[in-house]
Amino acid sequence: MAEPTLQNILDQNSLKWIFVGGKGGVGKTTTSSSLAVQLAGVRDSVLIISTDPAHNLSDAFRQKFTKTPTLVEGFTNLYAMEVDPTPDMGEAAEGMEWAQDSLLTDLAGSIPGIDEAMSFAEVMKQVQTLDYSAIVFDTAPTGHTLRLLNFPNILEKGLTKLMALKSSMGGMLSAVTSMMGGPGGPGADLPEQVLGKVEGMLEVVRKVNEQFKDPALTTFVCVCIPEFLSLYETERLVQELAKFEIDTHNIVINQVIFPDVVGASALLEARVRMQQKYLDQYYDLYEDFHIIKMPLLEEEVRGVPSLRAFSANLLQPYNPPPPRQLGAGDSGREAALAAEVAALKARVSQLEQELAAAKAGK
Repeated sequence: MAEPTLQNILDQNSLKWIFVGGKGGVGKTTTSSSLAVQLAGVRDSVLIISTDPAHNLSDAFRQKFTKTPTLVEGFTNLYAMEVDPTPDMGEAAEGMEWAQDSLLTDLAGSIPGIDEAMSFAEVMKQVQTLDYSAIVFDTAPTGHTLRLLNFPNILEKGLTKLMALKSSMGGMLSAVTSMMGGPGGPGADLPEQVLGKVEGMLEVVRKVNEQFKDPALTTFVCVCIPEFLSLYETERLVQELAKFEIDTHNIVINQVIFPDVVGASALLEARVRMQQKYLDQYYDLYEDFHIIKMPLLEEEVRGVPSLRAFSANLLQPYNPPPPRQLGAGDSGREAALAAEVAALKARVSQLEQELAAAKAGK
């Protein structure tokens, strides 16, 4: 069985892109933030970037982040930014090079999904110009993430189609631009300008696509909880990642209950049994994966000190103290129930007195 930690990610110095994703509500942001905190201890510079439209990075670090990289308080080499990789095309047009050309925008709009994909490409282009040794992606829930990871493929196909227009329609475009502005007119170079931009973007996209499919540069960390729906979603995610040829060999299971007392609560014991059933299935399905179990805590993990403490469990398996068995003299579940019954009886008695007083006052 593989080591139950994420130490393999820290040891793989060649890794550039680290995606963290899974079903909604399983602790992706906490896991990605914790991983980024640990990476900052072994890398020169780390960027954590949120691609979830419902950003939570600011909440996790208790610090406001924007679409430009911001240094995380308490660090000298950890930066964070929150971007929407699928903005409205009208809003995005002003800030994106390719959208400055109405012809290219119209052509792009004719290819399904290309608008979101090109917006993503623009984000990737910005990120690539920034000099970070590792980039951690805090992604949106599974469906959005799978679409995001497929954007390079969509873009490459779409832009290749646009490039094909150069050979099939080049003569016609030249004739049209000549009619618009004559041989030396302002529209004469329009096709070449447009296609030059497409070629430039296609080069960026192909480079990103190659890097995403290279296990030396890219890996995906699946995050889940020990419940049926999360297990099902994780299996779907792992299969889709295999189709996209994206490496994944780490699974973080959050919210695992480690009871400190045996026999204290029937509900708690039922949840532990349910979780163990699904934990066993994770181990059966992913026997060659690094599976990391993270404890369910009494409080939320927010702020750098909490993230530092919690992130230690990613590198060192959580080892809870052995659960204590309730003794005969312990104020355990039976005593608690007896106290609750006594309190309810007292409340009933009080309500009966109030009712009798109300009837007497009529």
